[in-house]
Amino acid sequence: MKKIVFVGMLLWISQWGMAQPPIGEPLVHTYSIVAVDSVTGEIGAAVQSHWFSVGSLVIWAEAGVGAVATQSFVNVSFGPRGLELLKQGKSPQEALDQLLAEDEGRDYRQVAIIDAQGNSAAFTGRKCIAEAGHLTGRWFSVQANLMLKATVWEAMARAFKNTRGPLAERLVAALEAAEAEGGDIRGKQSAALLVVRAKSTGKVWEDRLIDLRVEDHPNPVQELKRLLKVYRAYEHMNAGDVAMEKGDVAGALAEYGAAEKLLPENLEIQFWHAVALVNAGRFQQALPIFSRIFQKDRNWQILIPRLIPNGLLKVTEEQLETLKGL
Repeated sequence: MKKIVFVGMLLWISQWGMAQPPIGEPLVHTYSIVAVDSVTGEIGAAVQSHWFSVGSLVIWAEAGVGAVATQSFVNVSFGPRGLELLKQGKSPQEALDQLLAEDEGRDYRQVAIIDAQGNSAAFTGRKCIAEAGHLTGRWFSVQANLMLKATVWEAMARAFKNTRGPLAERLVAALEAAEAEGGDIRGKQSAALLVVRAKSTGKVWEDRLIDLRVEDHPNPVQELKRLLKVYRAYEHMNAGDVAMEKGDVAGALAEYGAAEKLLPENLEIQFWHAVALVNAGRFQQALPIFSRIFQKDRNWQILIPRLIPNGLLKVTEEQLETLKGL
């Protein structure tokens, strides 16, 4: 399918007497945002396209360094190379200028770079397919090509600046605004969200805070928003586990309760909330929760005795029999 689309593009370009675009590079026409949270310093990027697995190509970020979005006829190397240039001390504009100077296909590129201090630079090649453009500002850059309307990137900028909350939610709000404005003229397929720490810990696996991808979906932005909500719920679950390890039962129950409010139908969250109640000496309070879970899926009841040997569930023999009999 990719080959057919590419041949069609070449025929279209030949018809209009234009030079051929870079051969063999993905045609990821899309809209994206790179940004830094002015309060926390978190760095992030988000993207949507009518192309499979857009997140694996377009958005790049590194803690304490910055973020890059490379799209249109994608030069994927712009991602890691752009970040490396920032680490060498170059400004976003200097890094962008060097990348483009070394690229013969620059007229077909669209790229944005932001550093950890919120300085941004962007470029839209003169041969990007209309509607195409970008808008940069302090703390962000938005860019889009092959859009239904030329108002998409302005709508993204407004949404990002006017939305309150964590960086990830503001990035998704920008994607929603693009979609509401008409989005990609071809439709929707994949989306991605990436957020890293303000400063590197030296441990890459800890620096990457959020890395969510929707590879192929009829409504990728809304699915990405749903996944972010799930992520926030499990943040509370993880915090609850940490509180339990420290003996802070009240704190753990508060975190588990917050997770359950976000995802009230999630049996996993309900189950561990009930386990925490039992371990906190609130066995009777946990019983109706366990009962609802077991009615929906008996495997959770089978799991109960397996938690006792390693100390994850602390019950008496009588209590265990009660749970088995629910």
